[in-house]
Amino acid sequence: MAHDGQADLGGTSVLLPDLLTLTGAAVAPAQELLDLATARLREMVTVDGRVSSRAVEAEQTATHGLAWLATYVESLRQMQKWAEKLQSEGKFGETEQLIHQIAFGEYLWQIYGGIPMNQGEIVRLQDLGLSQNDMRGLMTDAVQILTQTGNTQAARLRLVTLMQEQVANTTVGATGLDEELEMIREQFRRFALEKVEPFAHDWHLKDELIPMEIIEELAEMGVFGLTIPEELGGFGLSKASMVVVSEELSRGYIGVGSLGTRSEIAAELIIAGGTDEQKAHWLPKISSGEILPTAVFTEPNTGSDLGSLRTRAVKGADGDYTITGNKTWITHAARTHVMTLLARTDPATSDYKGLSMFLAEKTPGTDEDPFPTEGMTGGEIEVLGYRGMKEYELGFDGFKVKGENLLGGEEGRGFKQLMQTFESARIQTAARAVGVAQSALDVAMQYAQDRKQFGKSLIEFPRVASKLAMMAVEIMVARQLTYFSAWEKDNDRRCDLEAGMAKLLGARVAWAAADNGLQIHGGNGFALEYKISRILCDARILNIFEGAGEIQAQVIARRLLG
Repeated sequence: MAHDGQADLGGTSVLLPDLLTLTGAAVAPAQELLDLATARLREMVTVDGRVSSRAVEAEQTATHGLAWLATYVESLRQMQKWAEKLQSEGKFGETEQLIHQIAFGEYLWQIYGGIPMNQGEIVRLQDLGLSQNDMRGLMTDAVQILTQTGNTQAARLRLVTLMQEQVANTTVGATGLDEELEMIREQFRRFALEKVEPFAHDWHLKDELIPMEIIEELAEMGVFGLTIPEELGGFGLSKASMVVVSEELSRGYIGVGSLGTRSEIAAELIIAGGTDEQKAHWLPKISSGEILPTAVFTEPNTGSDLGSLRTRAVKGADGDYTITGNKTWITHAARTHVMTLLARTDPATSDYKGLSMFLAEKTPGTDEDPFPTEGMTGGEIEVLGYRGMKEYELGFDGFKVKGENLLGGEEGRGFKQLMQTFESARIQTAARAVGVAQSALDVAMQYAQDRKQFGKSLIEFPRVASKLAMMAVEIMVARQLTYFSAWEKDNDRRCDLEAGMAKLLGARVAWAAADNGLQIHGGNGFALEYKISRILCDARILNIFEGAGEIQAQVIARRLLG
């Protein structure tokens, strides 16, 4: 029997009336709160009329909290645009409405009561310098209705009932994409279901490289040249298409979804910073899959502090360079033909200004001899997850790079060239996160339906169902934020802020989905034979690579504070 605004499982509608009007009215007060928090925090970190880096770091909880607050406000704004678009197209059905109202109900409450930056760090509005009186500005009639009645158990249970009625292997709710992008999604979903999902867990357990046949098929499908201009051998498609492809391949297995990332980074570097000759030589080969690239940036003692790199590149009398130094966390290093390698060409510098980028050629290795190129050695780093391409430490001693392979033909531009790739790399990482989260939901949903306890399926227990509902809701939020960042990129607008937000939220959503998915599996989730154990390990890396969550929040905060 329903009471107090609740409803029986799968019973009568729990949708709020005038939903889009309510949610639309809730965005403005959230934005006003963000504007106020930004102004207060700017006062806290301004020294002698300028935002102080030292003060920003000293107030890290507040500044990173501001990044999360801004991410939530932008998420709500993009969810509202998504809902309005679907409404105009006649696609805003009960499933979409429930996702929308639950998202607003939950995220508005978290804004008011505390946003989880991770499991152990909750940032609250008072941490950002706001008083109780300031916070009351958020509690408009629309916000109060949404926070009190948007995300109820009844709404979550109804959503899960609808999820059980949908066709298997589809996303929960309409994505809002156009017909062409949906066709791309369907194509790569079919590929993942047929060629990736049935084998991914075995690759993971045996710590095997993804078979070359998969890479060759992806090359034929255009994955490695998706966004490379047609005149340079690619397909000239949008970043939005890259997001869809990355999401669906990562839903099958993050290793496969990440194969295109290396090509995307290399192509971005060459398109933005390469000479005409370098573009003509390298881009068609990257696009076709004839050559596989890898990114060689990180060093053992620098991590995210790329300005402190020590690997040296010394120019000889013949115009060629000799590389000496060590690199670590290099993905897919053994199999690849070319490295986008960041090294210091000016020994008098100790910051980013003396760095240069090289297109360093190497010979692909074999299982018996992974690094046959003279002047180069390597060893595998054994990892929890993200195994299909393997991670390596590399050593360079007398390693030769042709002078013509200095990116752009000019020293000292390496760091700036790298910065130009971060938007696309983080957008793609956000897409991979959405795919991993969706994978967690897929396997958890199936298990909850199949597993019987106390005489009924797990999915019939409200807390299990609620976990599944919140996975579906947060996946859609992260998806819409990721699409938005891709659309900004496609329209040639600066989007480091949006890409950072998408990556920040996507990584947390993926980890939460994997963690809750494993919880639904109970003890079986802890067994290696179950896929969710792999998905949990794979999800964990997303908050570390392409900028750790803390670095991401710092970058977003600096942009917001100006």
